[in-house]
Amino acid sequence: MADNIASKILKEHLVDGEFKSNSEIGLRIDQTLTQDATGTMAYLQLEALGVKRVQTELSVSYVDHNTLQNGFENADDHRYLQTSAAKFGAWFSRPGNGICHQVHLERFGAPGKTLLGADSHTPTAGGLGMLGIGAGGLDVAVAMAGGPFYLVVPEVLKVNLTGKLPPWVGAKDIILEVLRRLSVKGGVNKIVEYGGPGIKALSVPERATITNMGAELGATSSIFPSDAETKKFLQAQGREEAWRPLEADAGASYEHEITIALDNLVPMAAEPHSPDAVRAITEIEPLPVDQVAVGSCTNGSYQDLRLLAELMKGKSVHPRVSLVVAPGSRQVSLTLAREGVLENLLASGARILESACGPCIGMGQAPPTKGVSVRTFNRNFAGRSGTADAEVYLAGPAAAAAAALRGEITDPRKLGDYPDLPVPPPPVIDDRMIIAPPADGGQVEIVRGPNIKPLTLNEPLPDSIRVKVLIVVEDNITTDHIIPGGSKVLPLRSNIEALSEYVFYSLDPDFPARARQYESGLIVAGDNYGQGSSREHAALAPLFLGVKAVLARSFARIHRANLVNFGILPLSFCDPGDYERLSAGDELVLDNIREQLNEDKVYIRRGNDQAQIAAAHNLSTRQLEIIKAGGLLNYTHRSL
Repeated sequence: MADNIASKILKEHLVDGEFKSNSEIGLRIDQTLTQDATGTMAYLQLEALGVKRVQTELSVSYVDHNTLQNGFENADDHRYLQTSAAKFGAWFSRPGNGICHQVHLERFGAPGKTLLGADSHTPTAGGLGMLGIGAGGLDVAVAMAGGPFYLVVPEVLKVNLTGKLPPWVGAKDIILEVLRRLSVKGGVNKIVEYGGPGIKALSVPERATITNMGAELGATSSIFPSDAETKKFLQAQGREEAWRPLEADAGASYEHEITIALDNLVPMAAEPHSPDAVRAITEIEPLPVDQVAVGSCTNGSYQDLRLLAELMKGKSVHPRVSLVVAPGSRQVSLTLAREGVLENLLASGARILESACGPCIGMGQAPPTKGVSVRTFNRNFAGRSGTADAEVYLAGPAAAAAAALRGEITDPRKLGDYPDLPVPPPPVIDDRMIIAPPADGGQVEIVRGPNIKPLTLNEPLPDSIRVKVLIVVEDNITTDHIIPGGSKVLPLRSNIEALSEYVFYSLDPDFPARARQYESGLIVAGDNYGQGSSREHAALAPLFLGVKAVLARSFARIHRANLVNFGILPLSFCDPGDYERLSAGDELVLDNIREQLNEDKVYIRRGNDQAQIAAAHNLSTRQLEIIKAGGLLNYTHRSL
């Protein structure tokens, strides 16, 4: 049978289940990654599982999110993560070494391997021909403990790239075009596989930009072949031994296919407040700009910043604009410095930030009130920048440079001839900021700060549930809506009780108080509930407040899995119109729910008028057992 790339890797790593459509399968995970916003909880969960040493080929703990240390909390988390990594046998990437996805691509990623990461942008590794999948921290902890990762066999969507990119058009414009066509829901339960003659001219960093933003499609993963470009990248990193060729078989089939003619693409941008609100920049310009931010795990490579530096050389940032630059990794920063490129950026008036997520997750550099910010990042959800009323546009480095120079959103083709950039030089390879684990971590003491609190565990599912509707929210609610990021809230990720005070903070600040008043509640949502970040805290904090179930038109993949992992029942309306019939304060009763779950549908009784609402749970046999046990930790302990 002719297989596509995604199916080859899935089949090679299959350890449980049958590889067929709509079937749940278990995969062997070769590598894992965590970062400091998700990692503390993941290592607490690993401790709770009673594991002495990670069982994967490689696990890496990164610090890249909570690096703004304006209190003791973040520094305490970093110390906990470093000592935990040593204890359990994981590598530790120190603060300042770079963003997990960029560093993993450079120093650890390998074609054909599986990577499970407690971060939604883990599919960045697909630029190397690696199957990277984002998941909640508990799924990653189980994988570190040697357990399989479970998912429903995804459909594979083929994106054929033909032709060649014209000057001033880049990889960011390719993925923006995919988002424009498919929307933020278009990749749900799919792996996006890129092929066609157009991929040959795309470098690994360019491919990684595209696979990174596959997360914005809701895709399980995105992947490119492993070819001569992949080999060249790994050779430059001194890791040629990690290379293996990997391509789709001739005649491989796909559930869906689209074709993008690269020659026809133009510079584009995503308008506020969604990555799929994409238009040509010619349709947006001229729009005054207050801030330009370049970097992140999407466009923080040497090539991206080399282009920016060349366009800024000998010029100055517009007086109205603040230009901030965050290299994706320390390796990128060192290479820019060695080549003298960093000088061009500094001389232009750019502000150089540390190699970390920073502004992308609202950790500093918030725009001014009602400010317009052009960012080379991957998300522009309302309020994510740290300023509630900011207008954030997503674009590539060339468009960012044009905005920084002109002071307004400008088609970069107006800057003149495209610069003749040299071939990227060999990178500076310096792994002194990556700490290898000791051979035996038995004598390592894990250090915990006062903000690191014990895990919140659920009770087994009762026979019946009586709840109040706590809130009714619309389509495309993100995990940022459920639990905001930013320097005020992110340091509380290790303290679920304190974090729970911010559930739905931007939508309804009274939600926590109302949830505590009712003691037991349910959330009603529209389509694609829980899109965006993998943060399992968007399930953990509502659980702490007594949320028993979420009734939605549809769910984003990772968040639905996180709800199951913590014993919160995810239900989907059988009749989407029933969504309109529910209001906050309604009493709902799920009678004999444990028994009802044995059928495909469950029936919910509205207490005030006895009306019935039919809902589907779509849970596998394994997931049903997890829900009934009160979550994956309880289920795993029982299994052990």
